[in-house]
Amino acid sequence: MTATAPAFCTIVPPHLLDHLARAADPDVAAAARRTLVTDAANRTARRLTTVMGAAAVHAVADAPAGTPKRTIYDARHGTALPGRKVRAEGAEPTKDATVNRAYAGLGATFELFRDAYGRDSINGSGLPLDATVHYDEDYNNAFWNGDQMVFGDGDGRIFLDFTIAVDVIGHELAHGVTQYTANLAYFGQSGALNESMSDVFGSLVKQKALGHTAEQADWLIGAGLLAPAVQGRALRSMKAPGTAYDDDVLGKDPQPATMDDYVHTGSDNGGVHINSGIPNHAFYLFATELGGNAWERAGQVWYDVLTGGRLAVDADFADFSRLTVTAVRDRFGAGGPEDDAVVKAWSTVGLPTE
Repeated sequence: MTATAPAFCTIVPPHLLDHLARAADPDVAAAARRTLVTDAANRTARRLTTVMGAAAVHAVADAPAGTPKRTIYDARHGTALPGRKVRAEGAEPTKDATVNRAYAGLGATFELFRDAYGRDSINGSGLPLDATVHYDEDYNNAFWNGDQMVFGDGDGRIFLDFTIAVDVIGHELAHGVTQYTANLAYFGQSGALNESMSDVFGSLVKQKALGHTAEQADWLIGAGLLAPAVQGRALRSMKAPGTAYDDDVLGKDPQPATMDDYVHTGSDNGGVHINSGIPNHAFYLFATELGGNAWERAGQVWYDVLTGGRLAVDADFADFSRLTVTAVRDRFGAGGPEDDAVVKAWSTVGLPTE
């Protein structure tokens, strides 16, 4: 698929920042409002880039196929992208831990897609991976803007440096994989699938990097991002959606785990970061039922659906669940453990498979 969606995808959803913007602590509220304003400007810029056409991206010279082509930039707390180049592919680590974490996270994501699925970078054709760190002042987010990754340092009160969590890096780059494949529309259930695909592959990046099996994995998205005073473990939990945080300032995790608790809302593009908990939980159930390395059988099935050409841009959850069953049977045959596990997983969250 050559067309790409005009989506500007952030790891921290707008509904959570809206909540923080009303906090009693003026510093917390100010950082959230600043982040919301910056995100709104970037979202508009992304739409304009899509309409007008982006500049062509050129491969890095002398970089063989199947190897990453990473460049890290430093915005020096400004918003002009990409910023000052601070580390190129193959260069030695710098004294800046944030730069080095970004570089390593891009590499871990590249390796998952190459080693597990035979994909050469996020577009399948060796696309260079660019990232900018130290973006803006007290910026409480990280995002994929259709061309590159961008990381804020957090405000230190609610969020810490967004390069800390390798699954966040994997999550945002996986939006690029979706952009170049199924191109899921960023609204409603198709948007929630878009977000869920990023959570799935972000979690798999972390699991593979750590060498964790499905049983050993924490199944958290953004663990380590919340400041010590915040009552919470992460931004989202695939194992137990709705339990990632419960804090007086941050609020309570609103994600449902099943269709019985599906959230009908006009905010957050129709709840793309909220209802993604349902397909997230289905993947967790599928992967843990199979056991072993989740990026292998379970991840392969999700990748097959994402890249197989049958997933419509406006697909809903039921469309996706049925396609995973087809993908399982195409790859592993009907009636086997994979077939039983995927049907059971979707049934548990309340979605059809026939």
